[in-house]
Amino acid sequence: MVVLAASICTKSGKPLVSRQFREMPRSRIESLLTSFPKLMPANSQHTSFETPDVRYVYQPLEELYILVITNKASNILQDIDTLHLFARVVSDMCRSAEEKEIHKNAFELLGAFDEIVSLGYREHVNLMQVRSVLEMESHEEKIQEIIARNKEAEAKEELKRRAKQLEMQRRDQARRTPGMPASNIGNMSNYTAVQRFDAPAPVIRSSSPSASAASLRAPAFKGSGMKLGKKTKQSDLIDALGGELVTPSTSTPATPARASSPDRRKYTPTVEQESVHVAIREQLSLVLNQAGGLKSFGLKGDLNLLITEPNLNKIKLALVAPADEFGGDLQFKYHPNLFKGPAAEGGGLENEIRLKDGGRSWPVGQPLGVLRWKLVGKDESYVPLSINCWPTPTGDGTTEVNIEYDLESERLTLHNLVITIPLPEGTFPTVGSHAGSYSIDTNSGALIWTVPLVSSDDNKSGSLEFTVDGEDTTVFFPVKVDFAAEGSLVGVQVEQAMKDAASEDPVVFSQEVTCQTEEYTII
Repeated sequence: MVVLAASICTKSGKPLVSRQFREMPRSRIESLLTSFPKLMPANSQHTSFETPDVRYVYQPLEELYILVITNKASNILQDIDTLHLFARVVSDMCRSAEEKEIHKNAFELLGAFDEIVSLGYREHVNLMQVRSVLEMESHEEKIQEIIARNKEAEAKEELKRRAKQLEMQRRDQARRTPGMPASNIGNMSNYTAVQRFDAPAPVIRSSSPSASAASLRAPAFKGSGMKLGKKTKQSDLIDALGGELVTPSTSTPATPARASSPDRRKYTPTVEQESVHVAIREQLSLVLNQAGGLKSFGLKGDLNLLITEPNLNKIKLALVAPADEFGGDLQFKYHPNLFKGPAAEGGGLENEIRLKDGGRSWPVGQPLGVLRWKLVGKDESYVPLSINCWPTPTGDGTTEVNIEYDLESERLTLHNLVITIPLPEGTFPTVGSHAGSYSIDTNSGALIWTVPLVSSDDNKSGSLEFTVDGEDTTVFFPVKVDFAAEGSLVGVQVEQAMKDAASEDPVVFSQEVTCQTEEYTII
């Protein structure tokens, strides 16, 4: 089978897109396409016909024709199969078979045609493979473009800073030598001892020029001087530009998860706020050992009450019975104006929240913190999300890393789970099977694994595997975890609201319960 050309043309034979696969004059292709509507048999049930030289295989495409021209010795069945693949590709890439749409996607169509036929011979590909090839992007190229932009932006900022530094040196010299013309001072500044400066501290490189500019720090000046050679101001500026283009080898950027975590922590459940609104918030801080065991654990929580209607300023809240697995490690503290029963006096939780004095009332229009609690301990069962990171050297200069998570607390539904794993300097991993999505932060040298939702019903556990150059397993720690969750780790929740302490009449209320990470690290 030899395909001479593939074309999309109008009923009059006007070519919209045409790809030639064998050497022949352009006039020859144009002549074949122009002859096509004249030679096409009328009222024929077949979609192919032959001339003494070539074979036409065509398929109507609304008001157009998609046409394949082959030699007469080619296999007609293969010709028809190739034509059908061309038609599927055109239908997949163009929203409609109109001239305007064909012209709009002409370049992409020609690329797809080249993936189907090479030098006149059909490639063993299907529609999905063609689509995959056309959508393929170079991750390494993007990384290099980001690095180049960062270096250029930082070099420009360093150029401005050093120009300002030279200007300040000239002014300082002018103050030391009163009465001398400013022009002479400027010329003599090249021969006068000036203050030596140290290179700026390593900065965290950002993926945007604006972030890089903001990250630059002013250098520290020391009293001792250094004699400069006969260099002009222009030479100094060029040196500043050239020196900045070399990335400092001593820079150790921080993990990017901490920089972006405030945005994730802004997540709050979508709750329509009622006249009585309860906000329960918890902050989680823990450090786990990579070999197992809990190094530190701390949870702080508070319950805030907001009342917006004056006739509800004496309400009572009934609480859900708290979890009892925490024992004495969980301590509660009440507002001084609240009723405290025997449980509250011992640091426990009462089954209701109400004012201790019937003459008092809740503030209206102003949120009030009425309850706080703290959980501190070393029991691993307190950990809501277990993380296992297993780096294994393969013996051929690379390391296989398997990291997995498992949701231990069914009271929490995690949103935007982000796990950040450091990588060896200057390496890029090959990622295998994984849940969620991942990205490589070239500024901090870390792999960032993201899972949008983790709950007892959805993605309760997941894993990610990758291979990377290097055999030092210590570089993959510390692993940092960040998430915002719905629910309370210790189970604090309002069950019902009543109009006052003596009444059992229910009141409509709303509540939002969240738990967020302050620190979650595996070392």
